[in-house]
Amino acid sequence: MSTPAYALLLRNGRLLKANAPEPIAADIAIADGKIAAIAPNLPGTAQLELDLEGKLVSPPFVESHVHLDSALTAGEPRWNESGTLFEGIEIWRDRKQDLTLEDVKQRAVETLKQQAMQGVLFVRSHADVSEANLVALQGLLDVREAVKDWMTLQVVAFPQDGIYGSPQNEGLIEEAMRLGADVIGGIPHYELTREDGVRSIHRIFELAQKYDRLIDIHCDEIDDDNSRFLEVVNACAIRSNYGSKVSASHTTAFGSYNNAYAYKLLGFLRRSQINFIVNPLINITLQGRLDSYPKRRGLTRVKELWQQGMNISLGHDCVQDCWYSLGTGNMLDVAFMLIHVSQMTGRSEMDACYNMVTWNGAKTLDVENQYGIEVGNPASLIVLDAIDRFDALRRRSTVRYVISKGNLLASTELPQMQWRA
Repeated sequence: MSTPAYALLLRNGRLLKANAPEPIAADIAIADGKIAAIAPNLPGTAQLELDLEGKLVSPPFVESHVHLDSALTAGEPRWNESGTLFEGIEIWRDRKQDLTLEDVKQRAVETLKQQAMQGVLFVRSHADVSEANLVALQGLLDVREAVKDWMTLQVVAFPQDGIYGSPQNEGLIEEAMRLGADVIGGIPHYELTREDGVRSIHRIFELAQKYDRLIDIHCDEIDDDNSRFLEVVNACAIRSNYGSKVSASHTTAFGSYNNAYAYKLLGFLRRSQINFIVNPLINITLQGRLDSYPKRRGLTRVKELWQQGMNISLGHDCVQDCWYSLGTGNMLDVAFMLIHVSQMTGRSEMDACYNMVTWNGAKTLDVENQYGIEVGNPASLIVLDAIDRFDALRRRSTVRYVISKGNLLASTELPQMQWRA
C-alpha cells in the first residue's frame, strides 16, 4: 500500500474546534488547496512538512468591519484633536477630495497584507459612496480582485454622508450595487432627520432584495439614548425574513438605553437573529467624549446579546485614520479590548470573545461554506504561539504561520528574549 503524498503536512498541532473548549492533538494534511486529512500521527509525506511543536491551529481571523478606503491616512490633512466621530467625518470629507484609484488601492493592499500576516484572511470593508466619482468603491473593487488568491474581501457600499444627505446620494448607492458591491450599508443616525433615517433603512432593504445583497448598517453609533434605529432595522429584518443576512454595526446607543426599553428590544432581536458587529477599540475611544463623570464606556450590550444567543463578531473599524490614529489590524487586540470594556473575564466569556473574531465573523460574512478546518474545506488556517484560546488572548500571541488556500502565505519568527541580570 502506497504512502500518501501531500503538498503540505502539519505535524503535532493542537487543533481548535468551534464547539470544543479545549483543542485536540492532530496532524493536518493539505493537497490541491484543500484539507485532505486530519488525524493524530498521519502517515504520509509532503513537499513541505512543518513540526508545530504543540502550537495552536485555528481557523483564520475574520475582520468584520474596517474602512480600507481611509486606512493609513492619520494626520491627513490634519489630526483629529477632539477625538470625536464628528470631527473625524469632517476631516475625512476634506481628505476624500484628493482620493485617486492608486491612492485607495495602495493603502488598502498594504493594510490587507499587514492583517494577513497577523492571521486575518476574511475581511469586510466599507467603501464611502458619497462622492460622485465613486473612487473609493472602484478602488476597493479592484483590490478585491487583486487579492482574491489569498484574501476574501467583501466590499460594502457605505453612504458616509447619508443616503438622503444630498440629492445625488440615493442614486450613487444604487449605482454601487450595479457595479458589484457585495453588501449595502447605511448610517441612519447621521441622516438629516429621524424621518430620513427611517426612510433610509427601508430603502436599504428594498435595494438589498432587488440586487440580492447582504446588509450592514452603521446603526446608532452615538451616545444619544433617543437614537433608536436598531428597532427599525430589526423590524425590517423580521418582516422581510432577511434576519441572518443583516448586520447592525456599532449600536453604541444600546448601551445608553434605559433597561426597560433595552430588555424589550432584546426580545424582538431574538426573533430576527440579525448579526451584531462590535468595534471596541474605536468605540471606547470615540464614545463618551461629551460626558463629564461618570463617563459611559460607549459600547453596545455585548454580554447581554451574547447571553441571548445573538451572533456577535468584531471589527478593527479604523487602522490609522482620522477617527483612530492607532491600530495594527491585529484582531487579538480587538478581542482583548472587548474582554476589558465588556467585562467578559469569565473563561467561557473569553472563549466567546475568541470565537467572535473567528467562527462568528464567518457567519456574519456569510462565508461559513468556505470556513473551518474540516476535511474537504479550503485549507485556510493559522498557527499561533499558544496552547488554547485563553493563552492566545492573554498574550496576543504571535501568528507563526498563515496558510491561505493551501499555500504558506506568511511566517513569523518568535522574538528571542534573554535575561541579562
